[in-house]
Amino acid sequence: MASYMLVRHKVRDFKTWKSGFDAHAPKRAEAGLTEKYLLRNADDQNEVVALFEASDLDRARAFAESADLREKMQEVGVVDKPDIYFLSN
Repeated sequence: MASYMLVRHKVRDFKTWKSGFDAHAPKRAEAGLTEKYLLRNADDQNEVVALFEASDLDRARAFAESADLREKMQEVGVVDKPDIYFLSN
């Protein structure tokens, strides 16, 4: 059974956010997350949805709740409270 983490949030400026997001890839890899889709809202290009495959939901949850992620999101311009869902099929 596959597991996933879905994240939706708005950003101040997509280009700035994307640069920081890309730089944070090693931390996501450490948490067992593999990027599957990175999408932007067709009506608001600064609203981002990312889907990650999670090798371990407990590690994914710990990553999502980490101070490191909160600090990185602030640093790269996330402007609302992210919606984060843990999914399986």
